[in-house]
Amino acid sequence: MAELNGALWRKSARSGDNNGACVEVADNLPGLVAVRDSKDPTGPALTFSPAAWISFVRATKSGH
Repeated sequence: MAELNGALWRKSARSGDNNGACVEVADNLPGLVAVRDSKDPTGPALTFSPAAWISFVRATKSGH
């Protein structure tokens, strides 16, 4: 499991007010991007390589 100490978590500015139904991303860690449920900040997090995360974000922005 990846070490997430030092992760700086942020929510998208486009999250709006979804009754806390948001994800948070930490992209300040070397060699990985972590994603977690904002309603459960001490729960599990998914981790991705920076390349995989960039690919996901690009696909999402283009509607795929």
